Amino acid sequence: MSECILVVDDDREIVRAIAILLEKEGYQVLKAYDGMQALELIAEQKVHLVIMDVMMPKLDGLSAVLKIRERKNIPIIVLSAKSEDTDKVLGLSMGADDYVAKPYNPQELAARVKSHLRRYTSLGDIHKADDDGCITNGRLEFHTNERVLYVDKEPVRLTATETKIMELLMKYPGRVFPAEEIYERVWNEQGYACENTVMVHIRRIREKIELNPKEPEYLKVVWGIGYKIEKMEK
Repeated sequence: MSECILVVDDDREIVRAIAILLEKEGYQVLKAYDGMQALELIAEQKVHLVIMDVMMPKLDGLSAVLKIRERKNIPIIVLSAKSEDTDKVLGLSMGADDYVAKPYNPQELAARVKSHLRRYTSLGDIHKADDDGCITNGRLEFHTNERVLYVDKEPVRLTATETKIMELLMKYPGRVFPAEEIYERVWNEQGYACENTVMVHIRRIREKIELNPKEPEYLKVVWGIGYKIEKMEK
């Protein structure tokens, strides 16, 4: 069964064009024309990825992303005519995994959809009964078979992108990863001007795992170089 993608935009021609593009790639496509309609479809049907416009009636795209993130960890690509860095950071901080500016390149959009679906599905069944492959570092435990991060023995709700970042950093405690390397390893594409994208995801992870996100104990920035998970003494 092919993956189901929800395309949300109040411009029906854009929805139609993206649907044709994705259907040619073999995906099933659902269509919505405002944020409220999108939330209703997600509640009723199994959706694997969302492409969401920002400016829409009834419920705007960013508010819809926040609502989706309350219940779902599916990949969300925000599509917007605004291309400024501040808008991109805002979309990512609301819970989106990626941001594509209009006018979009069809091949690029299709490639990003494939990349996010591959990362999402590679996480596997988080309920798989297998206790092997646990990376422990202080209060953090990453179960590699489940692809689940635990803090103080409690599972943390991470998106697919956040999970891949934590898996990378947890495997190499103490090692500093430049933003470009994190982006290339997690997004599987060249890391040009990716600092803001990585920074926003790091900030979101900190809010979920740190006792005080403003003074992180684990997920630290090494100024001018990159990010690392602090290696804790056993």
